[in-house]
Amino acid sequence: MKSSILKSQSGSNLSYLTRFSFVFQNNVAETKILFKNLPKFSWQRLTLFIFLLSFCSTYGQEKQQDSTKVEKLDEVLVKAVRVNAKSPITHSNVTKKEIAKRNLGQDIPMLLNFLPSVVTTTDAGAGVGYTGIRVRGVSAQSTNITINGIPYNDAESLGTFWVNLGDFASSVESLQLQRGVGTSTNGSGAFGASINILTDAFSKDASGEISNSFGSYNTRKHTVKFSTGLMNDHFEIAGRLSNIASDGYIDRASSDLKSYFLQGSYVDDNTLVKAVLFGGNEVTYQSWYGLEDLNLLENNRTYNIAGQYTDDDGNTQFYDNEVDNYSQDHYQLHWNQRYNSQWSTTLGLNYTYGRGYFEQYKEDEGFDTYGFEPIDINGETIDETDLIRRRWLDNDFYVFNANANYKDDNLNLIFGGSYSHYNGEHFGEVIWAEFASQSEIRDHYYDGNSKKNDLSVFTKANYRLNENVSLYGDLQVRNVTYKTTGTTSDIVEFAVDKNFTFFNPKAGITYDLNSDNSLYFSYARANREPNRTDFESNPNIEAEQLNDFELGWRHKKGNFTFNANAYYMLYNEQLVLSGQLDDVGNPIRTNSGKSYRLGLELEAIVPVSPKLTLQPNMTISTNKNEGTIIPFDGALQNLGKTDISFSPDLVAANAIVFQPIENLQMSLLSKYVGEQFMSNTEAKASKLESYFINDFNISYMLKTKSVFDSVVFTGLVNNIFNVEYISNGYYYTFDDTWSNPGTISTIEGAGFYPQATTNFLVGITLNF
Repeated sequence: MKSSILKSQSGSNLSYLTRFSFVFQNNVAETKILFKNLPKFSWQRLTLFIFLLSFCSTYGQEKQQDSTKVEKLDEVLVKAVRVNAKSPITHSNVTKKEIAKRNLGQDIPMLLNFLPSVVTTTDAGAGVGYTGIRVRGVSAQSTNITINGIPYNDAESLGTFWVNLGDFASSVESLQLQRGVGTSTNGSGAFGASINILTDAFSKDASGEISNSFGSYNTRKHTVKFSTGLMNDHFEIAGRLSNIASDGYIDRASSDLKSYFLQGSYVDDNTLVKAVLFGGNEVTYQSWYGLEDLNLLENNRTYNIAGQYTDDDGNTQFYDNEVDNYSQDHYQLHWNQRYNSQWSTTLGLNYTYGRGYFEQYKEDEGFDTYGFEPIDINGETIDETDLIRRRWLDNDFYVFNANANYKDDNLNLIFGGSYSHYNGEHFGEVIWAEFASQSEIRDHYYDGNSKKNDLSVFTKANYRLNENVSLYGDLQVRNVTYKTTGTTSDIVEFAVDKNFTFFNPKAGITYDLNSDNSLYFSYARANREPNRTDFESNPNIEAEQLNDFELGWRHKKGNFTFNANAYYMLYNEQLVLSGQLDDVGNPIRTNSGKSYRLGLELEAIVPVSPKLTLQPNMTISTNKNEGTIIPFDGALQNLGKTDISFSPDLVAANAIVFQPIENLQMSLLSKYVGEQFMSNTEAKASKLESYFINDFNISYMLKTKSVFDSVVFTGLVNNIFNVEYISNGYYYTFDDTWSNPGTISTIEGAGFYPQATTNFLVGITLNF
């Protein structure tokens, strides 16, 4: 839940960028080039020019690891939800080494910011705490996330709360981002993108790591990792403890993230059994209100209204514990078995336990909301009070996955299924009140329960027809039941009893023109159920459907790589972001009827010299609702074709890496996001201006012969040109019927999430 918005820059920058917007990138996370936000005029023009002509070091082409049988067993954990280089699915791969270059405490979305078609957001402004990611303009609620093949999206909201995965990047072996519908996956359907994560592979050798980083806004990260290596050639125990803390760029937008990761592995030539435990606790001061006051936005952009109240003397105060406090623990068990050179199976079990609350100080709250009875004090009837409340979530999530894989020279067949059960309690309690009436501390003033079951079965196959042609097919049937009872936080009865059955076919073809070039085409259908907030805002909300067409060209010659992909995503009743937020910061969505996204993605790796490499990417798109009708000033208005909210027409990035010697790498990474609207009506008040930012990253590895195997020094300067930009926000309207009785005037409003100006992080990692 959350967003952020942008700061406009001179029109000349936009036109200049448009002229030269042939930008590319491949494996951006690998190059780790960080450079954001330029100043104006000469500096901007210079950097924009470099942004187009950039060069990066050949570090980007890392050597493939040797594929032993054991290592392949690790990869089987995600084989059912991943695709390979020959698949007709548009994707990007990110490795552990690529992530490590910038892993100084920022959340995973920020580490993926420079991949094609990606736009990221952060509430606190500096990439720690609540962060979000959109791909091709598609919201986080429509992006499927799996960890070792286990669904991670929240079953009810369908969103992903990365804040619950503090420093999880330190335990990631590899990651794949699929754009479009992608391949069939587990959990809530991918409706524009999917991210599947493979956690640390087991290690044959014993090792340890101590990592510390510090930076702006009192940001710090402390990590300790260990591995026993394979004991008796079969057993390994590995783990991690982490603590990340930050005061945030926005006032009081602090984060305190404690996390752990522990795994035990048994490995044999044809067997891998893994028990994986991870989780942690996050305490973040709320900052999802953003700024609606344009004067504050201009003159005090770090102002945070969360926790604000007026004391008895009329002074403005801030409640010191206006926080989100949530803990989440994951228990996974995986068994991978290879029976012969053709057959293998995977079994996965998961239990997730989540619990926590967000706490608020509320002024002048009516007694009726909390079930309080009016009281009489000295002859005066009291029916409102200041109070402190907590809204709780307490949930259990169970998952069972099973897959089988058959592979020969021409056919690679995977079939299997996934079943999950979610049981979630929602309740509120008052922990203090100036006038508590008959209530007792921690009395519940609302209670609700939700249950959701998700069953899917699939069969997918790659078939090599001949030396040039490969065929891809993927069939999935998914059934979802969702039922709620009780009341919402607004003390409204909330009863949903829905059953959805979806058929999601996919097919594609890859044609190898020669050893350097291949073409692919794919079609995929996806269906996706509404989430809890959708049902709360509109009981008649409908499921959404997507037909996705992808046409691509892949070229690789030596170290030079160029990929081009055209996509046409045709929607029916797409659940688009309305721009509004509910009272707990969740984005409100609405069905949009017919809509589409049409775009072209370009990315490349261009080695300029043995020390310099260029990795740019660019997405040009048009994203439209076919017909938009809204009430405005008391009458229905037909706006015709309008832009889909939060969908910029141009997103580009460029990575420049310079590696003068083997263990030293310096990187520049630029990011441009075009203008976009926070509404589906193209309302002027909802417009987010384009922004262009640059980061700088440096990494040096010192090999030692004493206690440590190596010492790694890392530095990161974000937004080096100190641009005041906004990457996200919200938009709302309401009807004024009282100012001029008898007439209706629609009032518009917007809020914005300012992002940090120049800031830095430095770190040291001791490997032994």
